[in-house]
Amino acid sequence: MIPRYSRPQMAAIWAAENRFRIWFEIEALAAEAMAMLGTIPKEAAEAIRTRGQARVASIGPADLERIEAIERETRHDVIAFLTWLGEAIGPDSRFMHLGLTSSDVLDTCLALQLVQASDLLDADLNRLLEVLKRRAFEHKYTLMVGRSHGIHAEPTTFGLKLAGHYAEFARNRQRLAAARAEIATCTVSGAVGTFAHVDPRVEAFVAERLGLRPETVATQVIPRDRHAAYFATLGVIASGVERLAIEIRHLSRSEVREVEEFFHPGQKGSSAMPHKRNPVLSENLTGLARIVRAAVIPALENVSLWHERDISHSSVERVFAPDATLALDFALTRLAELMDKLVVYPERMHANLASLSGVIHSGEVLLALARGGISREDAYRIVQRNAMATWEELGKPGAKGFRARLEADPEVAGRISPEVLDAAMDTQAHLRGLDEIFTRVFGEPGPAAPNA
Repeated sequence: MIPRYSRPQMAAIWAAENRFRIWFEIEALAAEAMAMLGTIPKEAAEAIRTRGQARVASIGPADLERIEAIERETRHDVIAFLTWLGEAIGPDSRFMHLGLTSSDVLDTCLALQLVQASDLLDADLNRLLEVLKRRAFEHKYTLMVGRSHGIHAEPTTFGLKLAGHYAEFARNRQRLAAARAEIATCTVSGAVGTFAHVDPRVEAFVAERLGLRPETVATQVIPRDRHAAYFATLGVIASGVERLAIEIRHLSRSEVREVEEFFHPGQKGSSAMPHKRNPVLSENLTGLARIVRAAVIPALENVSLWHERDISHSSVERVFAPDATLALDFALTRLAELMDKLVVYPERMHANLASLSGVIHSGEVLLALARGGISREDAYRIVQRNAMATWEELGKPGAKGFRARLEADPEVAGRISPEVLDAAMDTQAHLRGLDEIFTRVFGEPGPAAPNA
């Protein structure tokens, strides 16, 4: 991932220095387990730990160049690392990697990196949830029009809209926890996973010390269904990011202007049009979501490896594992900042709510007529006729509003009283379920109504 969309904390997980330190830890732990079992001399395990630890603790550009130089000759990354490490350890390095295969190191390392990445993503989700809850409570009673197919439907509130996104990201946090648990497995089982040359207790020791679990059945690799499930989960989370970003983009349109991304002092919206205040952050989030989801199909295709292992999965994982986690980490952080500073225009929401002269209350009027003794079929016809006439006359001089048309309609007059019509067209009636919904989402109803 390019630096523009990489936060330092996540980038450090995928840096070569971190990878090599994890590789060393796997090798050192395996040696320590073997020493305890009497497979190798205790002194050798101690030398691997102390001398190797000093080597990787101070790893720098010159060391990375040395490892790369060895790999250019050996054409094997793990052998290149072990050769470089052995230069510091000396003769006892012959006891490293006994009975192991390269994938024992590579796959266990990848599992640990994905666990580390998951913990950062979990922190990102927690921050976003905090912001969404605060803004949802802030705007619990901020009335606005709900839209279906992009067209005005019935009243809702901006807080309820945000509560829906909160609930989605809360589910995503649970999905991430499950994906983290599934990916957190270790393999130290040898060339085709049979433990022919390494005791299973070595694997158990390494797994426990790294905070992982032994893989149930490894071939030469950890089965890639785990990775597919993990990156599919990241894709679902990214889609949640995009859903909220698209909402902000739509509500920011000049014709709507119900919300607006915070515009920083000195910020420029367009090189040609100085008036522009574009929703660039939410547009950027839509793009980043595509990057994350782009990992899902390759991850699924990686499940089908030949026999005990091939390397068709390796190249793509080296690309999409860092890119997907980096992009999602950046996106979640950006979304939290966007929502934290989002500018909301309640007055504009109110104006849009009233802009169709009351036709958004057609559903409740339909119910009122049905309760008044008119068949639902006839009630629908009456209400739609008046709603369409109101719609078609919007903005014209002397145009009647929906309420006035209903009162003048002979099929309505005398069937329902003005008080019933008032109740049917009362936007406050759409707030009555808020406490119940907020309690379901947040475990508490949140703030009381302003006039309660």
